[in-house]
Amino acid sequence: MKATMATTDGASVAGLSGVAVVTGAAGGIGAAVARALAAAGVPVALLDRDVRALWDLAGELEGAGAEVLAVAVDVTDSADVDMAVAKVEADLGPVHHLVNGAGVLHAGPAAELTDEEWQATFAVNTTGVFHVSRAVSRVMVPRGRGSIVTIASNAAATPRASMAAYAASKAASSMFTKCLGLELARHGIRCNVVAPGSTRTPMLTALQGDAAERASVEGTPETYRVGIPLGRIAEPAHIADAVLFLLSDRSAHITLHDLTVDGGASLGA
Repeated sequence: MKATMATTDGASVAGLSGVAVVTGAAGGIGAAVARALAAAGVPVALLDRDVRALWDLAGELEGAGAEVLAVAVDVTDSADVDMAVAKVEADLGPVHHLVNGAGVLHAGPAAELTDEEWQATFAVNTTGVFHVSRAVSRVMVPRGRGSIVTIASNAAATPRASMAAYAASKAASSMFTKCLGLELARHGIRCNVVAPGSTRTPMLTALQGDAAERASVEGTPETYRVGIPLGRIAEPAHIADAVLFLLSDRSAHITLHDLTVDGGASLGA
């Protein structure tokens, strides 16, 4: 699905230009990032394996006049990813921005996690970031420009009970992104991390239902988890704002950075 938009004034105002690729675009933070980029006039490639939600979002953005391309892809499959990036380049244009937003969460005590849960978590949250970042960086390098943002988690630096697989996978993807950024800096490509805390998404609700938000804000002393000093959880748009800043020329001298957006929940860790 592709639609054109007559103006890109929003892109210049936001310090953004060129095509953006967003993985995990069909819902949650990924969808918020895609909407924000489209509102800024940036052509957006929407990548996700949830085909129905992907087409719904593409239709929504198309209806608002955005230039979008929806591509169903499994980020755990490197060949699938390579074909998706090639399609974006051919159908939408040169990729200048990447947001690694695809993620899964399998919660539970570390000793009770199954092999399948552990492997599935790393397959998406870590290996998926590797596959997409590798494919996109290969087309960015010859152009001598680009910006990559990986959406990780404050759990990557702050231990959380029942989140061992998720936290470990996010820590790995964060460090991968920074190592990649070190290698790509000489090519004019910046790589940064946004680490959200509790955010109002289906992933949070899936943890404990409506009680998850209250527990996040108030804290759970029995699991050594402090609450959120600002007294509220994040909205997906709050995370999207941080992502767009790091993608844009407004952060032109920032790379290898980890920007935590959690209302103070990790106490600055």
